[in-house]
Amino acid sequence: METKTILLIEDNPMMRENTAEILELANYSVLIAQNGKEGVQIAAQSRPDLIICDIMMPELDGYGVLHLLGKDEKTAHIPFIFLTARAEKQDYRKGMVMGADDYLTKPYDDIELLNAVETRLNKNDSIRRSFQRSAAGFDEFLAEASELGGLGNLAANKKVKSLKKRDTLYAEGSYPVSLYFLLKGKVKEYRCNDHGKEYITNLYKEGDFFGYLDLLQAEPYQQTAVCLEASEVAIIPKEDFLKLLQGSRNVAFKFIRMLSDNVKDQEEKLLHLAYNSVRKRVAQALVSLVNRYHDDKSKPFSMAISRDDIASMSATATETVIRVLSDFKGERLLEMKGSTITILEYDKLVRMRN
Repeated sequence: METKTILLIEDNPMMRENTAEILELANYSVLIAQNGKEGVQIAAQSRPDLIICDIMMPELDGYGVLHLLGKDEKTAHIPFIFLTARAEKQDYRKGMVMGADDYLTKPYDDIELLNAVETRLNKNDSIRRSFQRSAAGFDEFLAEASELGGLGNLAANKKVKSLKKRDTLYAEGSYPVSLYFLLKGKVKEYRCNDHGKEYITNLYKEGDFFGYLDLLQAEPYQQTAVCLEASEVAIIPKEDFLKLLQGSRNVAFKFIRMLSDNVKDQEEKLLHLAYNSVRKRVAQALVSLVNRYHDDKSKPFSMAISRDDIASMSATATETVIRVLSDFKGERLLEMKGSTITILEYDKLVRMRN
């Protein structure tokens, strides 16, 4: 079992020594900081699994430590336990509002300390691991996230909506009221230019959250979301989602990571559209479909998709897409039967788009 590393930030030598000894006896690896500034530096360098921090310290107090660590993406997700000799309610609330995960009042015994540490580490491991991308996995994620955020059972209260092919989940210009999780099926997001031409910006598969970017920005939707096939979608009300983020730094961190991945994907797509030929752009669209909906790249991949959608993905006229697909068929890169395209040579398409 992997040894967990705990950073202890405590200016009192006796308290620091006693606490470190208890943690080391429980087989934790302990890093020591004698003040808040030193603690922030060690946390940024070592990225411990958990931080235990005194509140009342000279130079930089515990609140300052939590504030600085919360601003850094590398340390914002680390579970944080406050230590204090003061038990006033306002101190407790201030720490929790700032994002602390737990609170220990001095003096505490070894059992209290170890229980708090073990509880926070276990909950952090649960929420940060990759959840199974299914209905059961989604319920598990919601249950764990709800417990961390103190929200009750979101999994039991979620709404599930069944949709048909071409049904619209939300439209560009409308205001977000929910977070969506795709339980079954496929969904596309697209934008329209001034002439009504569609450009597909995102593709979603089973196990994906979507609709959260505009929700977090409190702005109208920048895209329209439509089902590519019959789908089932779980819907979390906006208020519950925002409480979830505010109640748990780990849940917030999970969505921050998804947002950063989304930005990287969009930058890559724009580069391909700006500099690639039509043939390369169509190849990129097909590669994107395989990457999104097919795990075993060594085997052929079939999907029913309209030529209009491929044109929207590649920013190309539909007539041009039909011509390029015919060329690819002649080169034995793919097969076509009705609206179904079977990609036979994924690796060759990847080399072509590059």
